[in-house]
Amino acid sequence: MIKINEHYLKLQESYLFSDIARRVEAFVEAHPGKELIRMGIGDVTHALPPACIEAFHKAVDDMADDATFRGYGPEQGYLFLREKIARHDFQARGMDIEADEVFVSDGAKCDSGNLQELFAVDIKVAVPDPVYPVYVDTNVMAGRTGAFVDGRYQGLVYLEGTTANGFVPDLPKEKVDLIYMCFPNNPTGATIDRQGLQRWVDYALEHKSLILFDAAYEAFITDDSLPHSIFEIDGARRVAIEMRSFSKLAGFTGTRCAYTVVPGECTAYTAEGRPVPVHQLWRRRHTTKFNSVSYPVQRAAEAVYTAEGKEQTGKLVSGYLANARYMRKAMEKLGYTCFGGENAPYVWVDCRTDSWEFFDRLLSEAAVVCTPGVGFGLCGQGYVRLSAFNSFEKVEEAMERIEAVLG
Repeated sequence: MIKINEHYLKLQESYLFSDIARRVEAFVEAHPGKELIRMGIGDVTHALPPACIEAFHKAVDDMADDATFRGYGPEQGYLFLREKIARHDFQARGMDIEADEVFVSDGAKCDSGNLQELFAVDIKVAVPDPVYPVYVDTNVMAGRTGAFVDGRYQGLVYLEGTTANGFVPDLPKEKVDLIYMCFPNNPTGATIDRQGLQRWVDYALEHKSLILFDAAYEAFITDDSLPHSIFEIDGARRVAIEMRSFSKLAGFTGTRCAYTVVPGECTAYTAEGRPVPVHQLWRRRHTTKFNSVSYPVQRAAEAVYTAEGKEQTGKLVSGYLANARYMRKAMEKLGYTCFGGENAPYVWVDCRTDSWEFFDRLLSEAAVVCTPGVGFGLCGQGYVRLSAFNSFEKVEEAMERIEAVLG
C-alpha cells in the first residue's frame, strides 16, 4: 500500500492565513453590503511600476517572434538579471557577491522552505518566536520535530522575541545547527543593528552553524546605520544564505520573482566532519527541481534596476512606509503600545487581550482585517499585526473605523 509522510500529520489543522480567510469569508457572507478593509496578509495593492510593465510587454513581444523567442532558460536565472542583482544590491554597498552566487526563484517563501532539504534530518533547528510559519512548518514536514505540545513543536529551539529584547532574540543557550532570521522582521517590524547581527555571525562561526537570513523587507530600511544584508557583516559569507524578493519592493506578489544568494565559501559538513560547499548542494537541488522564472518576468525584474525603475519602486516603498507611520501614530494615540512601522511595512500592536479576540472585534465591528499575533507563535499572543500594504485612503478610513470602535 502507498504510505504517507506521517510528519504531515503533526501540522496544525489550519495554516494561519487559511484560518483568517475562513473567518473573513463567513463575515462577508453574513454582511454582503459591508466593505472590508484588509490590513492582514502582506499582499501589495499598487500596480507594477511602469518601467517593469514596459519591460514585461517588450519581453512578451520577444516571445512572439521566432528570432527572439526564448524557450527553457537557465535554471539559476538569466545572467542579465543575476548581474544586475549582484552589482546593484550588493557590490554597490561594498559586498563581494558575484552573479554566479545568485539564484533566481519564484519566491523567498519557496526558497526558505526548500533550503532545509539540503541538511540532515537530525540537525538542531532554531526559529524565532514570533515567526513566519513556513520556517517551522517545512521542518515539521521534513521530520525534524516531535509533536505539537502546548503551542510548540518538540525538538525545535525557539528564539523568543519579547518587548524586553525589542523582538530581537538573544543567542541560544544551547548549540544549534540551523538558524532562521528575518530582518526587518515579519511580523514584528523589528530591525537588527550591525553589532547585534555580528554576534549571530560570530556564534555561527564558532559552532559551525548556518544562518538562513530572510531579507524580503530590506527595501524598507531608511536608517543608514542598519545593515541591509547579512553579508555586510564580517565572516557572514562562510555561514549565511540570504533570501530576497521583488514582491514588496516592486509589487511582484502575483508575478513571482525573488532570489537567494549562496556564497561560494558557505560551508556545511558531512557526518564525518568533511566540509562541503552549500553552493554546490543548492545548485544541484535548484537545477534538478526548478526550471527558473519565465523570461518576461525576469526582464520585468531587471527593469527595477534602471533609473526609472529605482525611482518608481522608491515611491512605492515610501508610500507604504508613510502608511505604516500613520497607522502606528493612530494606534499609539488610542493608547496602544506599538512596534515596527519604521524601516518595516508592519505595525506590531500590543492589543492588551487575546489576539483572536481582538481580530474578531476589528472584523465584526470595524470590518477591518488584521493578523492575530498568536498565529506566529506563543510570543505573539496578545499582539496583532497591521499591514501597510494598501492605499493611503484605505489606511486612513481603516484607522477611522478602528478609532470609532476602540476609542
